[in-house]
Amino acid sequence: MHAITISEPGGPEALVWFEVPDPQPGEGEVLVEVTASAVNRADIMQRQGFYDPPPGASAFPGLECSGRVAEVGPGVSGWAVGDEVCALLAGGGYAEKVVVPAGQLLPLPEGVDLKRAAALPEVVCTVWSNVFMVAHLRPGETLLVHGGSSGIGTMAIQLAKAVGAKVAVTAGTKEKLERCAELGADVLINYREQDFVAEVKDATGGAGADVILDNMGAKYLDRNVQALAVNGRLAIIGMQGGRKGELNIGALLAKRAAVSATSLRARPLEEKAAIVAAVREHVWPLFAGGHVRPVVDREMPMSEAAEGHRVVEESGHIGKVLLITS
Repeated sequence: MHAITISEPGGPEALVWFEVPDPQPGEGEVLVEVTASAVNRADIMQRQGFYDPPPGASAFPGLECSGRVAEVGPGVSGWAVGDEVCALLAGGGYAEKVVVPAGQLLPLPEGVDLKRAAALPEVVCTVWSNVFMVAHLRPGETLLVHGGSSGIGTMAIQLAKAVGAKVAVTAGTKEKLERCAELGADVLINYREQDFVAEVKDATGGAGADVILDNMGAKYLDRNVQALAVNGRLAIIGMQGGRKGELNIGALLAKRAAVSATSLRARPLEEKAAIVAAVREHVWPLFAGGHVRPVVDREMPMSEAAEGHRVVEESGHIGKVLLITS
């Protein structure tokens, strides 16, 4: 088979479409013939040499995929050769075939075709686990999403609206904010021109956001705490704005607020399986009702993954960039 390999850490040109041995499924695993994968920020970090795969994971980038089951390993039930699936991965999605733990497989949700399903596993599992399983967003509360036009952001808007929450988003252009509004965002904040703390306070009568989903990390830490409501929950899922910040414990105590920071890729298999099962139970039915849909900016051949990385690094996209095997 062919896969995108990383010759050495560096720019997009480090991604090379190369012939490699086929993977073989082991106990509790299935082999998926990949139709599509998607570009995530974690893939870019891996390419740059800052985010190695967890032990035992494929060395190839790609944290999600869609495709068809090609082989079922020992000890697997509930899946058969030919099933159309999408999957959450620890790596290996940028390839023609990938081995997946059975607990990380999902059937295609109603109304989503095989290619576009590749845009779902990583973002849906990230949003559901952080916003709902950890931060416990409830109907009537306000969610602030940083990077509202990203893959994570576009999914967070839809899921929050589906449960009856109010959604505020930050983005850097008028076009991106308009797309967020089309998905249901109520409060649109251009972070280049507006102070998100003031805007969120104004939109909530001074209360602040009950939950904040943050991809920036250190750069926004202090202002995120300022923007939280009493009993608010800050969920940090990225470090695009740096790794180390100063946390005002006094402000956090005064608001009886909480800060959580999670990653998905390195979690134990049983934790990932629990998240995938929760997504299948709670999120997949929303596709049937038309409440949620994948947001795809563009598709390109997987052999041109370098161009996909350039697009995402330049942040000119809205939603996900897909890589198609054929």
